[in-house]
Order: sequence, then C-alpha cells, then structure tokens
Amino acid sequence: MSMPRQRMGLLLLTAFVPLLALSAVSPATVGNPEDYAADEAERTVGENIVFDDYRGKGCVDDSGFVYKLGERFYPGHSNCPCVCTEDGPVCDQPECPKLHPKCTKVEHNGCCPECKEVKNFCEYRGKTYKILEEFKGFPSDEEGTSPPSMAAGVPLASAQLQSRTRRYRPSPCEWCRCEPNNEVHCVVSDCAVPECVNPVYEPEQCCPICKNGPNCFAGTTIIPAGIEVKVDDCTICRCHNGDWWKPAQCLRRECLNGQSLS
Repeated sequence: MSMPRQRMGLLLLTAFVPLLALSAVSPATVGNPEDYAADEAERTVGENIVFDDYRGKGCVDDSGFVYKLGERFYPGHSNCPCVCTEDGPVCDQPECPKLHPKCTKVEHNGCCPECKEVKNFCEYRGKTYKILEEFKGFPSDEEGTSPPSMAAGVPLASAQLQSRTRRYRPSPCEWCRCEPNNEVHCVVSDCAVPECVNPVYEPEQCCPICKNGPNCFAGTTIIPAGIEVKVDDCTICRCHNGDWWKPAQCLRRECLNGQSLS
C-alpha cells in the first residue's frame, strides 16, 4: 500500500531541518586546529618569560626596579631598609619591642612600630601648661639683646642706648597660649604712644609710663603739658596739645634790661 504523498513530504522536511542547522554552524565555532596551536603558543611564551640576571650586579625589587650594589632601599611597603650586595639584598630585621595593648596611637615611621602618647599639655621654658591655657611669657635664664621695655625705671632715650650692650630676659609684653597641637603660640602686646618725652619702664610692666604726666621739650628743657611755663626771664613756652614729639610753642618778650632774646 502506497504512502500518501502528503505524509511523505512531511518526513522529508523533518529530516532536512537538522542538516540545514548543522551546515549553518561556523567553522570557527566548531574549532580550527591552527587557532588551537596559536593559543597554546601564547600560553607557552607567557609562562616562559625570562628576566635579565642581575646577580652580582644589582638587586631587583618586587616592582622590577633595579638598585646598584651598595645602594640602600626599602622593598615594597616595608619601613626596614635593605642594602644591595653581590649576594642579594641584606635587610634589617630587628627584634621590635612589644607595644602596650592600651596604646592608642601607633606610628610606623621607622623599622619598628612605636607607641606615641597623646599629650594634653604644652612644654614651654621648662614649665607645662594645659591645652588652651593662656599665660604670660615669664622670664627665663635665656640671654639676648635687651629691648628698651626691660630697662626698668630708665628713661626711653637712655634705655635705647643701653639696649645695645645689656643682656636681658624675655619681655613681659609676651603673652602665650598652649594650642591643641601641643605647640605654644606667643604674641607681643602693642603699646600706645606715651604722652611724654621721658617715659620709663617699670619691672613686670609691658608698656612705658609717664611718671610726671604729659610733657614736651622747650629747647633742652622738659616742661609739663597744659600750662604756660616761664623758661627764663624772656621766654614763655607751652606744649602742643598731646603732641609731645613737637617742640613747645614759645613766646619771646622784651627782657627787663630792654634786650630781647635772640
């Protein structure tokens, strides 16, 4: 009995589809013997890389950097130094002391770790001060060139002359503060301009004072400010208002003998 034509056509179509799919596969996907050989060659070259031999000539670290014989270097992230020798690197390997378990600050600046205590004070001229504490720059035993402010009880002009030869201790004008970074920061106070020509400096005082009040010069004579002063029989002088550095205003009049001051 013959098979119907319709069924025979369906069987042929079913057998043809797998053959068509197999023929569509790329040769590269299936595999090429030449490609396998190339990949194997690349792996062989990568595994057999040969570096230059620096034995007896130098040393090579982990990053490939070459050091000369006798050169000192730090390999990798180590803080322990090495020296390049003909036999290779010779590195320091000290026995580091054990750190206290309560150490809160560890520094790795050297070959061995160190415990650094966190200070809450400042040291200044042999004394200790708390953080943010303000204090006066007390005298110490240090010597230096004397500023006029330390010439106690001496007029300004004399103090300036003596300052070239005298030795002194730090000025009481210095005010300091202990900063959070354990350093002491000091500033020198500013003083107002004195109202006299002969200010003096008292012990433990920063700024000069005018013991006799404001004054000025009338020639070579010091006269008080605010009043008229008879300098001699022929001259009356008066200081400028607050301007001690200006010479006094003087009024000349005819003297009793009929002669005027020239």
